[in-house]
Amino acid sequence: MAFLSIVCSHAINGVAAIHSDILKADIFKDFYEMYPERFQNKTNGITPRRWLLLCNPALADAISEKIGDSWATHLDHLSKLEEFVNDPGFLRTIQSVKQENKLKLASLIKHDYGVSINPASMYDIQVKRIHEYKRQLLNCLHIITLYNRIKKNPSAPFVPRTIMVGGKAAPGYHMAKKIIRLICAVGRLVNNDPIVGDKLKVIYLENYRVTLAEKIIPAADLSEQISTAGTEASGTGNMKFMLNGALTIGTLDGANVEMLEEAGDKNMFIFGMTVEEVEELKRKGYNAWDYYNKIPELKQCVDQIQNGFFSPQDPNLFKDIVNVLLNHDRFFLFADYEAYIKCQDEVAKVYTNPTAWTKMAIRNIAASGKFSSDRTIAEYAREIWGVEPSWEKLPAPHEPREIQDDAK
Repeated sequence: MAFLSIVCSHAINGVAAIHSDILKADIFKDFYEMYPERFQNKTNGITPRRWLLLCNPALADAISEKIGDSWATHLDHLSKLEEFVNDPGFLRTIQSVKQENKLKLASLIKHDYGVSINPASMYDIQVKRIHEYKRQLLNCLHIITLYNRIKKNPSAPFVPRTIMVGGKAAPGYHMAKKIIRLICAVGRLVNNDPIVGDKLKVIYLENYRVTLAEKIIPAADLSEQISTAGTEASGTGNMKFMLNGALTIGTLDGANVEMLEEAGDKNMFIFGMTVEEVEELKRKGYNAWDYYNKIPELKQCVDQIQNGFFSPQDPNLFKDIVNVLLNHDRFFLFADYEAYIKCQDEVAKVYTNPTAWTKMAIRNIAASGKFSSDRTIAEYAREIWGVEPSWEKLPAPHEPREIQDDAK
């Protein structure tokens, strides 16, 4: 079907620069050599009206107070916020807005899940479809690692975290459903351990959807975008978090690459293999057992999952997961585990400096102008559809066009 579509189309595009490059260099290499003029890139975007103006009005007001409200239709105007990165008053305002959003989400979590979370903790969030390539399991291994560290030395300094994972699995996707069950099982153990207390909480967000995302994203401190390099086409959740002042921990995959170009490497937490390194590992041959035997913290996590530590009522419940990780893992979790844990340690260190963290957050907001769906659609219009986009405001659905015309 894809081949037929390429032959019959006048334009073919990926939805992020890295995605478009992979189409040309690998997946559709032969077609690119035949029809190079047909291949383009159109990086995805999000609408700032929903994903900032509507869902985070306090932040929208704080921004408009400094630079006006033209950013709602010309998101690149957010770059003007760079001028206020060192403004103490603006820093306090951004911190206050974030804390208010975190309190609202804490209230929702208490009401819906019966779990009290610490609003002063770092809200570390991964919300997206449940799929092995998106590596929710890598996040879960980090949760287990943190839990083991607390249990080993309860009096050691620890940056409190509330880790939230959300997303739906396809009905027949056995592994995805097992991953959800594992995260829920780990959460039950962690949340009810008196030694852990408020230092670490784990919430699996049920029925993840747009209306819930509108509450979660404004409250996030850390956005998890940790897919194996070369597997994520683009992602748009990463852009929504960035626009709302969350910092990103991620791999060089999908639109993360362009986010890094816009925000700079000092304002994101990047870890793990590149696309080229993943391909090299495939060529050499990936042996998960090498990492399992070499990294004690990883081995402990895997053994706990394997031996029923998180499922005492059914010790074999998660053996399928361990079997995949050790023998059939196409997404190389163990190869990125050590780099991920080190990067998370750096995240925790930076979080202890609220001023530095907030400055990074403001720089991320200021750098998110490229990721507007207005820009994406304008590029499609000019470069593929052959029409000139218009900024003219359309009448509301209930408003006759004559009234709109009279108002001009």
